Amino acid sequence: MQLTCDRALFSAAFQTAASAVPARTPKDVLRNVYMHLGTGGVEVVGTDQEVAIRYKVDGVTTTSTGEALLPTARVSPILRELQDEQFEIVVEEQSLMIKAASSQFRLSSEDPRDFPPVPEFDATDYYRIPANVFRQIIRRTSFATDVESTRYALGGLLLEFDEGKVTVAATDSRRLAVATAACETEGSPKAPEKTTVVPTRAMALLERSIDGSEEFVDVAVRENDVLMRSGRCVIYSRLVEGRFPKYRDVIPQSGSISIMQTAGPFHAAVRQAQIVTDEESRGVDFTFDKAKLTMSSRAQDIGESKIELPIEYDHEEIKITFDPRYVADFLKVLTPETLVELQLISAEHAAVFRVEDSYTYVIMPLSQSR
Repeated sequence: MQLTCDRALFSAAFQTAASAVPARTPKDVLRNVYMHLGTGGVEVVGTDQEVAIRYKVDGVTTTSTGEALLPTARVSPILRELQDEQFEIVVEEQSLMIKAASSQFRLSSEDPRDFPPVPEFDATDYYRIPANVFRQIIRRTSFATDVESTRYALGGLLLEFDEGKVTVAATDSRRLAVATAACETEGSPKAPEKTTVVPTRAMALLERSIDGSEEFVDVAVRENDVLMRSGRCVIYSRLVEGRFPKYRDVIPQSGSISIMQTAGPFHAAVRQAQIVTDEESRGVDFTFDKAKLTMSSRAQDIGESKIELPIEYDHEEIKITFDPRYVADFLKVLTPETLVELQLISAEHAAVFRVEDSYTYVIMPLSQSR
């Protein structure tokens, strides 16, 4: 089996598939990227058996068909260091050769028949979400998950489809991010009976694989897994088991005080407030009073800080304590000019950050007697 490849295109496809290859695994075969040459073209596949990526490779010339395993730890640095625009892959029994104009590598290769099967996107009933919008939604929610949690299904993003709309929610029990967008349907997809929670890792891989030229992401939800397609890339993932919290119950319907703020200056001030904090004293006091927001922090053996930011505020003073990392995580996924509405009730109630009607972020305050 022989193929001639465009180095840049093949390397990009290989690295995408390799991002699903586990760093540690007792199954040696999973340390490889599977390559299939068929009548439909060349495809590379990586998986850890929980998440998988299939990627169709462009820029390949071949008259061969067949399959091979590419050892990730060796092929990845070879592709990174090659300088030629094109190279060849020649597959023989139990070995493969990578040849360029001035370089040649012969590598041992395992039996491709031992590689576990990975589902293809063959659904006829699925949801279609605008690609750029879905990528933005993933960025705006995935940071709020808790991949270490053994409670509920906090290690993933909840997907809900209803009446031409997709809602994505994520929480670690101390904060909550919820984003919505319009979506279309192809065929007649049925909303799953149980909650659809996709692992954070799978959604992060999808976000990175969405090409700016792609119009839609197709999502087919099945009983225990999900398939997501964006252009040449298909991501398969098992769903997170467990119960997702009733997130709507923790979102205050409205705050008694509403403050408009521009994301860029707000983020800059919060980053400054983070400087004088430590593991024992993470909290920053946010004091709203007389057209000014004052962020103050104090940490033993470090010092103290006070950051002031002008705001439109004409109410009684409120001092509420936040972990500044949680505020910064929200602000950094927004463009600097984005207008943010901050809704407050009191120092003891959750604060709500809203961006238009499509993005809501809720943070629980810290105790001021910490």
